Amino acid sequence: MILKNVEKKEHNSAVFTVAADAAEFEKAVNAAYLKNKKDVYIPGFRKGKAPRQVIEGMYGKEVFYQDAMDDLAPLAYQHGIDEGDLRVVGQPRISDVNVTEEKGCEFSFDVTTYPEVTLGDYKGIEALKTSETVSDETVDNEIRNVQKRNARMVTVERPAEMGDTVNIDFEGFLNGEPFEGGKAEGHALELGSNSFVPGFEDQLVGMSAGEEKDIDITFPENYAENLAGKAVVFHIVCNEVSSPEYPELDDEFAKDVSEFDTFEEYKADIRAGLQKRADDAAETAYKDEIIRKACDNMTAEIPEVMFEEKVDEFLRNYAAQFGMNDPDMTREQLLKLFGMNEETLKFSIRPAAEAQVKTELLLEAVANAESLEPTEEELEAYYAKTAEGVGATAEDVKRYFGEAFLKNELRKEKAMNLIVENAVPKTADELEPEEAAKELKEEFAEEVAEQVVAEAVEQAEEKAE
Repeated sequence: MILKNVEKKEHNSAVFTVAADAAEFEKAVNAAYLKNKKDVYIPGFRKGKAPRQVIEGMYGKEVFYQDAMDDLAPLAYQHGIDEGDLRVVGQPRISDVNVTEEKGCEFSFDVTTYPEVTLGDYKGIEALKTSETVSDETVDNEIRNVQKRNARMVTVERPAEMGDTVNIDFEGFLNGEPFEGGKAEGHALELGSNSFVPGFEDQLVGMSAGEEKDIDITFPENYAENLAGKAVVFHIVCNEVSSPEYPELDDEFAKDVSEFDTFEEYKADIRAGLQKRADDAAETAYKDEIIRKACDNMTAEIPEVMFEEKVDEFLRNYAAQFGMNDPDMTREQLLKLFGMNEETLKFSIRPAAEAQVKTELLLEAVANAESLEPTEEELEAYYAKTAEGVGATAEDVKRYFGEAFLKNELRKEKAMNLIVENAVPKTADELEPEEAAKELKEEFAEEVAEQVVAEAVEQAEEKAE
């Protein structure tokens, strides 16, 4: 094959033409004949036994051209981007294909090319770096959560209170008739967990073991279609009331839940762990702000397809978290899975996708500008670290991801380290007031977006269950 021409256009687009000579085209046509002849019936021949010349004589010499060109197109495309040294993103479009007078064929492809990046300042960036000391209240709350998880449920002979667990039989009635899914026996329900429809748990407060009662419930408008907004009656039988009995916060508690012999040692370890999480979060926010500013300083006309592909990648990663790893699932199906529409998508996922695309462009450009090529020793250490993180061997990691991909990831990591190491940490007082306010506003927006995504994933997981 021959790359005939490459025409680079504005807005990261290009057109190139690749020609296959007569011998290549004839080989592809004959392959198409061999593949399709079993399905061709010609009078006087057994099915699949008709010679090519006979089939072409009846249906025309072009009868196998389309299949031949379909087989050649991917080869022509790959040849064109290799010979033209083109780095493309998204899917190509065949703009023209024809058979030449010499009985060869030509393909013209329209492609979107990788954007050119012009770096701005990426050294000496000033960014807010916070420092927070974990409070006694935070430590106590964490220990109380562990205490609650280790509580023992004890049957009580008194009316149920919020926080108790009631064992109940129930059956729901709509217009006097039982409805599907509205009945259960021996169901354990923690009062205050909000795991049932609003108003259900509140009306169980005060019930004692052996008591029966009817409660009135109106389902929310966004409930299942057959019950949405409907008023129903549940008949409840209370079988048992139990209450959590919490362990004492003493040395025995510490021994039961940790490797420490005393409660004070355990508490000190909890404080240290919380402090590390707080420090790690502050460091991550600091690095994120540095990279965001470096991205803002660079110039690049980024093709829309790069953002769209990253959004789809995010959606598929979320889906894969709970086993919905279907490569044929469409964006519409993914959105339905997460209970999202395009507006929610733009608000929650699109900003994060844009930030990641810009970050990847920045880090690659810095790695190129600084000639950040890892040594063999650094690569081997990176393979080992990556393998340890996924519970595999270095050879498995190299085979699965490919050495070229891993090398590029390490180059980007080195670029990230270079940018951060050359940054200047500032306190809120040292930054200009407007700049500090802007950073706090952006942090809040990121937290809101992350919360929306987390809620969507949680809802999807509930649907899957």
